[in-house]
Amino acid sequence: MTAPLMKRRTLLSALAVGSAAAVTGAATLPAAAAGKCRARKTGPITVAYIEVNDHSMLNAGKYVLANGGAQVIDIAVIFAANINYDTAQQKAYLSFNPQVTNVLDNVATQVRPLQQKGIKVLLSVLGNHQGAGFANFPTKAAADAFAQQLADAVTTYGLDGIDFDDEYVEYGNNGTGQPNDFSFVYLVQALRRKLPNKLITLYDIGPSADRLSYNGESIANTFNYAWNPYYGTWGVPAGPSAKSKLSPAAVSYTDTSSATAASLAQRTVSEGYGVFLTYNLTESDTSAYMSAFTQKLYGSATVYKP
Repeated sequence: MTAPLMKRRTLLSALAVGSAAAVTGAATLPAAAAGKCRARKTGPITVAYIEVNDHSMLNAGKYVLANGGAQVIDIAVIFAANINYDTAQQKAYLSFNPQVTNVLDNVATQVRPLQQKGIKVLLSVLGNHQGAGFANFPTKAAADAFAQQLADAVTTYGLDGIDFDDEYVEYGNNGTGQPNDFSFVYLVQALRRKLPNKLITLYDIGPSADRLSYNGESIANTFNYAWNPYYGTWGVPAGPSAKSKLSPAAVSYTDTSSATAASLAQRTVSEGYGVFLTYNLTESDTSAYMSAFTQKLYGSATVYKP
């Protein structure tokens, strides 16, 4: 966003390409790569959104399990790029604020170290109050054009995929259209064709998340993962049919108690889900908080390694 990024919702509220193949479930993660053996773990994958306006992406790589040394975070999400609207040309375009630009211009020091540890790095894309959203492309061609911008960003910066977050759009602003039934389906289908081996994930919120099928075709299983958007709660998200690809649990490091995080982690394991979503990882040593949920997810405490 051009202004400071809004905090995520709670109940109250050109570089070398070299990313690994997409993670596909709650199997043993991460795998060894490039001939370099890495510690492995078994259980749900853990996802962390990083508010890069305020915090470093490198925080995602500072936590390992006490038992075995595997990375706690499997997917780190750059929060967030924006879908903006060009009023003169009447079309949506991908935009990066200065903080996101800094991350992308310095992927060698802010992204590659995470990928070298086996952590996937996604770019989240978010509305920006301008009326341009994933759900109101007026034509299939317009959706395809934006999908190409997303694919180009992933390729240019060597990222591992795209995360869709349909918040803060304010559909109708600047004369833009209201959500339609085909827009998001066309967008995701086009992006998958362009990025067949990358991750595409869904933050289950907004008009787009309510429009996953059109004309008999569903994109629900096109997503690698989907997660509940309300921190401190449990809610099975729309998206893939397999439990291994869903996170009904969502916790905020700064707004959800460790007791609640532990409870949600235990339920994730007990009910057989494969993803555990976390948000707002900061520079503080968060190992004690993480241990509350990693004990339930992996049977191990967490160790901080700055």
